[in-house]
This record gives sequence, structure tokens and C-alpha cells, in this order.
Amino acid sequence: MGSRFALRPLWRSGRLAGCALTLLVAATLLGACTGLLPGEQPSPVVVIVTATPTPGGAATPAPPPTPAGAATDTPAAIPTTAAGDATATPAAPVGDATATPVSAAQPGLLQRVRERGRLICGANADLPGFGFYDRVRDQWSGFDVDFCRAIAAAIFNDPDAVEFIGLTTSGPNERFAAVRNGTVDVLIRNTTWTLGRDIAGLAFGPTTFHDGQTFMVRASARIATSADLAGKRICVARGTTSEQNLTDDFAARGITFEAVLFDDEGQLYPAYDRGECDAVTSDSSQLVSKRQTLTTPADHIILGERISREPLGPVFIENDEQWRDVVSWVVFATIYAEEVRISQENVEQQRAQSDDPRVRRLLGVESEFGQGLGLSNDFAYAIIREVGNYGDIYDRNLGPRTPFALDRGPNKVWNLGQGGVLASPPFR
Repeated sequence: MGSRFALRPLWRSGRLAGCALTLLVAATLLGACTGLLPGEQPSPVVVIVTATPTPGGAATPAPPPTPAGAATDTPAAIPTTAAGDATATPAAPVGDATATPVSAAQPGLLQRVRERGRLICGANADLPGFGFYDRVRDQWSGFDVDFCRAIAAAIFNDPDAVEFIGLTTSGPNERFAAVRNGTVDVLIRNTTWTLGRDIAGLAFGPTTFHDGQTFMVRASARIATSADLAGKRICVARGTTSEQNLTDDFAARGITFEAVLFDDEGQLYPAYDRGECDAVTSDSSQLVSKRQTLTTPADHIILGERISREPLGPVFIENDEQWRDVVSWVVFATIYAEEVRISQENVEQQRAQSDDPRVRRLLGVESEFGQGLGLSNDFAYAIIREVGNYGDIYDRNLGPRTPFALDRGPNKVWNLGQGGVLASPPFR
């Protein structure tokens, strides 16, 4: 995957509140980096989609996804970074035959992670607010990145005991191949939980972000709904749920359009910004982030309409129940902490003084649930102390004090906000 560098824990300084603008400047520069030679432009694939099926016939199918490892225009691999580990041995690249496959004969993944001394987490390197690698500062940040750190805090009592690998939706660094061949221990990268993926050698943890697919268009185009995109050119990433949702939804409604396909999400937005398509479609959270990288963000709007529901969350290899439990209960701990009003700000006080049995069990004061998972009994306390509860993580990366100011919508715990759907099984 390339060289590794020592990751300075700058993410903890001010909890990233002061770093957002710097990251956006870097994101703008990254948005122009497509791995092409000067003067070259990526060559999109244009598909004329006639969505109205003939009676008794089927709609035009979407082109098949690019196989993992196929030649694409995907940018060069992002350097991996191990917190405090400047001499770490490079992991095998995704798809490399020397990567250690997961097998029943091997020890469980939790044991292997402990023996290695760090978690290896696959992340998005080019989606500010969710997953972003700042090459200048050699620093990773984002909502998904913080959940990787939460897992490291639970296992090692150290949120910096994690190595990040930048993964993509296609090409040699394809995200699901990295999970299947053991290059990463967990993938936390704006990935939708679907049936097809769940039965294809992957397992999913709890949903960390409830999202939906929509469109970004130019304000001057006066496009108010997706129906106004009939006959228009729409940029979309090949082989993603976004491509399938677009084809399925427009076929069902008899809307004809031109799909402009790119092999990497990073190519979509520069192409849209250059005027190569009339709209770009993806999850609304990605559009909010990527709008900030456009030449003039204010010239573009994101439609309020949603054409799908996208439950995003961690992905890992199946058939390792202990690892599934560890990842799942790390996520649940951040949600349950917010349910019972334990935050990074008050966790020390509550641990020392609270008489609430729910709080005492969560923080490991009077329970042995952590031991049952293969962790320390105060694993949730370590997570909240070092990374925070769900609300802390959300606000730090996406909240009102960030350039995104992304409304939490359904991503609120069930008992603290109208319309919130986040809930954790009880710690009892």
C-alpha cells in the first residue's frame, strides 16, 4: 500500500473543531487529483438509459461493476499511517496474493489484533467530515475515522493504536476485497448494508449513519425534483449502490437519462464541476461534503428528495462472532452513552459519583460485560473518555460548528430528539 508515517494525534487537540477549514482546503486540492497526467481528463463511460420497460420486458440493466483489481483510473493508493508506528511493516496491498486470508484454523481476529498491537481500519481518504487524509499533516479525521479510534480505545485503551488504509469503491484498493483477504480488520467507510453484500462473505455491524441518496444540481438549472432530470446527464460512481438505485428508481418511474459512469468517486465531482453532467448523485452526506470542494459551492444545491434509504456502518469478515460482538458493542456503547447522558465532558464525574445502575454497568464500575467480550470491563469508559459518545463524534465532525452543519435528522438517539432512530440494546 505504500509507506507508513507516524500519525501525530492532532485530532485530539480541540477535538478537531479548529481543523475543519484546513481540511477543506486540502480537500479542494485532493478533488483535483485524479492520478492523470497534466492536461488529461478522465474518460467517463456514457450510458444512454431508456428506463421505460416495454410491456412484459425488463428495464435496461446497469453495466456490471468493475472487478476488483481491474485496471481503472483510480488514483494511487493513499499512504497508510500507523499511530506512533513509523517503522511498521507495510501490509500487503489489496488483492495481493501474499495477504493473509482469514481461515477457521487461525486464531480469532481479536487475538490477532492484540498480538499485532494495533487495529487496521479501512477508511475513505477523500470525504471530509467522514473520512479524510491530510497529506500535509499526515493526519486522518472524520466521523467514520473516529469509530475506528473508538474500537482501538476499547481494545488497547489507546485511540491512536490504529493504522488507516485508504480504500476505494473499485480498482486495486477496492474496499470489500480488503475485508475478505484480511488486509483490514474492519471497514468503516460510508458503506451501505445490503442483502447482496451480507451474503457475499461480509458481515455488518450496527448502522452508524442513516442516509439516503439524492442529487446535487446547479442552482441556475432550476431543477426542483428528480423528475426534472429526465433526459439529463447524471454523474455516478460505477459499481456502487448509487448506480443501482439510480437505474432502479428511474426505471420504475419511466424516466430516461444518460448515466456518466466513473470508476472512482473522486472523479465524479471534478467532472460535474467542469460541466460534464447536469447532476451528480450519491448519498446526501457525501454530496454535502463534496459540495465544499467545488469551485463555487454556493452555485449548487442538494435536492431534499431521497430515492433510497442507505444504512451505513462497519463491515468485517463473517464467521468470527467474537469480532462481530466487539465491533458491534463499541458502536452500541457510543449510542447508549448518549441515551443515558454520559459524554466526554462528564464521564469522569459520572464514573466516580453516579448511582444510576445503567451508568455504572456501562462504565464497568459494577459489571463484567467487557470480560465476556474479551475486553476490559471498563472498555466503554475508555471509548467515551478518549473519543466520546455518539453525539460528541457527530458534532465534532459534522455538527453546527463545522462547515457542513449537517442536521442530525434520524441520527439522533431515540429518547433525546424527535425523529431519532438510534438505539442500543441495554447494557444489562
